Amino acid sequence: QEQLVESGGGLVQVGGSLRLSCAASGRAFSGYGMGWFRRAPGKERELVASITWDGDMTDYTDSVKGRFTISRDNAKNTVYLQMNSLNLEDTAVYFCAADRVRWRSVPPLSRDAYEYWGKGAQVTVSS
Repeated sequence: QEQLVESGGGLVQVGGSLRLSCAASGRAFSGYGMGWFRRAPGKERELVASITWDGDMTDYTDSVKGRFTISRDNAKNTVYLQMNSLNLEDTAVYFCAADRVRWRSVPPLSRDAYEYWGKGAQVTVSS
């Protein structure tokens, strides 16, 4: 079992920045890829960013490329999502998730690749 707890969400104005953190416990964190998903009002959950177990490879959905950065600190069992230049369309509940396969060589890209999920953190961007 793995527990994931997100923090760092909140209210920010258009153009602002936030950094989300996801603290993991209960399973060997360092061997598993991680991802950040979001679910905007009235929309399906989408994968925003993902990272390999060692942090060497990352992947982003097109709408956040150049604005969001995913990173991880295996010594702290934590994955981060730095979000810059936020816009109204970024308003959503953000979830972190952990891969079900250990030592995957590429970032996990499908929702089915993830086994454990956090409860989510609300990010609201206002004008």
